[in-house]
Amino acid sequence: MSTILLSIKPEYVSRILEGSKRFEFRRSVAKRKVDRILIYSTAPVKKVVALVEVTGVLQDSPRRLWQQTHASAGISRAKFMDYFAGRTVAYAYQLGTLRRFKEPRTLAEYGIVSAPQSFVYIEE
Repeated sequence: MSTILLSIKPEYVSRILEGSKRFEFRRSVAKRKVDRILIYSTAPVKKVVALVEVTGVLQDSPRRLWQQTHASAGISRAKFMDYFAGRTVAYAYQLGTLRRFKEPRTLAEYGIVSAPQSFVYIEE
């Protein structure tokens, strides 16, 4: 079982927590199979707010990935295409069961000094 911590902007974290965003899009993904994602909400929140199960990882061209995921993307087509501009491959973690923390946690609780640019593996 592998867990990663992802830095995600608060506007997208809100959509994940409310259930309208069921995919987390990335330009690259972890080499190991990821079973769970710890969600770190970036500034101004700066807390780990939830843990979500990963039910799959999609890989396709940005255009085809948008066609597959747009109904639950939680992002506009314009922002999606902007994010993947110049890329031939796009990835999406498919999000499953979510557990929101009653008390948001600090990075220090996971032995992390600063927020990762992309992701960091969390040792269980």
